[in-house]
Order: sequence, then C-alpha cells, then structure tokens
Amino acid sequence: MSLTETTTELPSALEGQPLERIERDGVEYVVLGTAHVSLTSVEAVKALLAQEQFDAVAIELCDSRAQGMRDPEAFKQMDLLQVIRQGKVGMVAASLVLSTFQKRLADQHGIEPGAEMKAAMDGAAAQGVPLWLIDREVGTTLRRAWHSVGFWQRFGLMGGLLASVFEREAIDEKEIEKLKEGDMLESAFSEFATESAPLYRSLIAERDTYMAARLREQAERGHFGAGKKVLVVIGAGHLKGMGEQLRVQQDDPILTAAELAKAPPKSRWPKWIALALVIAVFAAIAFAFHRNTALGAQALRDWVLLTGGFAAVGAIIAGGHPLSVVAAFIAAPIKPFRPGIPSGGISAMVEAWIRKPRVADFEALRDDITHWSGWWKNRVARTLLNFFLVCLGTIVGEYSAGIHIFKSLF
Repeated sequence: MSLTETTTELPSALEGQPLERIERDGVEYVVLGTAHVSLTSVEAVKALLAQEQFDAVAIELCDSRAQGMRDPEAFKQMDLLQVIRQGKVGMVAASLVLSTFQKRLADQHGIEPGAEMKAAMDGAAAQGVPLWLIDREVGTTLRRAWHSVGFWQRFGLMGGLLASVFEREAIDEKEIEKLKEGDMLESAFSEFATESAPLYRSLIAERDTYMAARLREQAERGHFGAGKKVLVVIGAGHLKGMGEQLRVQQDDPILTAAELAKAPPKSRWPKWIALALVIAVFAAIAFAFHRNTALGAQALRDWVLLTGGFAAVGAIIAGGHPLSVVAAFIAAPIKPFRPGIPSGGISAMVEAWIRKPRVADFEALRDDITHWSGWWKNRVARTLLNFFLVCLGTIVGEYSAGIHIFKSLF
C-alpha cells in the first residue's frame, strides 16, 4: 500500500475553497470540501471538472437522497398505506422535518441546499465517468442517531426538531456561515449534535469512517490503481475526519462499510416494560373475576373504555374521520393480542383509505407542515398526525387503566 498526501495551489476560480489531494493505493483522491448552502461551492465543483480529467466522481449522498435530488417530485408517489404497514412513519416524519429546515434556507436566502452535489452529478454524466454515492443511507443514520441517545435526550431531540418546523425567525448570516463550515444533518439537529458525543458520533464521525471505506471499496471494485484520479465532493464538515480516515484505515473496506450500514438493534426494554404492565393488568382483571364476577366485568370494562377512549380522543384531536376514531377505539384495547401494526397504524390506514391524499396534498406538504393549521388541512400530514396521537392516546390509556384497576382491587 502506498499512501501520500499533497496539496495543490488553487487557481483563482477555487480560491478560498478547502481542497486536499490524498493518494491512497495508487489512486489520487481530489477531495473538495463544500458548503451545502453556497453558490461558490457550485462554481468550485464546475471549475475542477472543467480543468481536470477524472476517472470517477464521488459525492456525499446516499441512494435515496440522490434519487430525491434527481426527481424532487418523487415523494408525491409515496404510498401512505405501505409506509404505515412497513413501520416507516417515524422516518418519513423525520425526513419531512429536516426538509422544512432546508426549505427555510431556500425561501429566506435563495439558497438551494445540495446544489454542488447536483453539479457533481451532472459533471460525471457529462464526462461519462462513474458516479459513486458514498454516504450512508439517511434512514440508517437517523435510526442510529436516535438509538445513540438516552430516553430523556430523545424528548429534547424531538422537541427541538418540532420547534424548528414552526420557527418563523429568519436564519441570520451568522447561522449561514456556520452551515458553510458544518454538515446539513448536524446543523438541522442544532446544539444536540455538538453537545451529545453519541449523537455527534452517529451523525458525523461514523459517516466519516463509512465514506472513507466506501471510497476504498469502490476503487477496489473498479480495479482503480496507479494513475487513476477521483473527484470527491463532500461537506466541509467532513473534510478533516474523512480525510484522516482515508489515510489511516487498514481494515477491509467492505466489512467496515457493512458494519456501519447496519440498522441499530431495537431496544427491548420499553417492550418488556409494556409487556410487564399488560401482563400485570390482565392478571389483576383475572384476579377480579376470581373474587367477584361483577368486579371482573368492571375491571375489563375500565380497560376497554380507558384504552379505547384515550386512543379515540387522539384520533379526534388529529381531526380523524369518524371511522378512524372508531378504528382507534376498537384497536387500542386488543393491542396486547395483536402484535405488529400499532393501534395508531390501524386508525391511520383507515384515515388514508377513506380520505385518500390528493396530488395537491403532496405538492403542498412541505409548506403546510410549517404551520400548525396545515397539519389538519393537509391529508398526508393529518394521517401522520393521526398515527402519532392515537399511539400516544393508547399508551396513556393503558397506564390509566392499569392504575385504575389496581386501585379498585387493593
């Protein structure tokens, strides 16, 4: 293995742009650190492609983000029923929240985030060279970030993200300059990314390692060697970390990337707590029947009314159709006997089936969710809201029913 690093004096068109040339295993990687919100970065990408001949172009995008950039209207084809069935409601909601942050930048400053990546994609196509998508799937990154923090930190994280949706103040120039030095995902998570070491690791450090491994993997698969040159376009916030990883990595790149691409294992203790609660409640109901049939019937009635009632209230608050409310009321009490789709999922599927989202709802989605009223006006947003509020109502109902039943027995 050969590993050298050189720096090149920048032409005037690239002045002020962070650029490193790293040679690894005979391949020269020309690494350009860009700002996702800077037109200057777009010009820097175009200038490099015009002045030098590359054998491949690598960019800080995953398959889904690249597809979204190629076809910005693709989300209009989203099948809400499939999203709910596959348990992807949380990921869709998180992606929408992140998109509102980018939309604020575009609306307030006329900046389209990721334009430099689009320029690199167009340049690769124009030169007829392979395009390497080296970033980790954004869904995996968000899941690993979520599982990296503790229970209480998750509440703060959700609160911060939701607050950013309804933020009305303009993003000032100081914040714009900060974005130019960092990473879009890190910036969207605000201070949480810098104050939480686990969150920073999953959002930034792991991706540095992953992207360096992907570069090496793609070079090996393409039989790149001496004399080959690759343009690497990444956010300036990754330049130092990814560059260091590219210099020092010794492990098998395929295994390294595969390990970091794994979705985090689901935490089991919340399920065990919920299961223990349900077992305890039904044991109490059985004990009530053993003591007195009327007392048992009352305990069972309390379970149905409280779990179903709170779930139905969630559907009502979400502006759900009457049949969605009924579905929530029926689904919540039998949740322990029906593993799989949660009660919120059943109610949301009924809502999406009865009030099918229109093309106009998808077109207006990103605008509508930035206003409180938009969540109830837009059929897509209302279905997502229905899912979350019915799930929340079911949880509240379960705990309320448990407390009430135990109090009636002891």
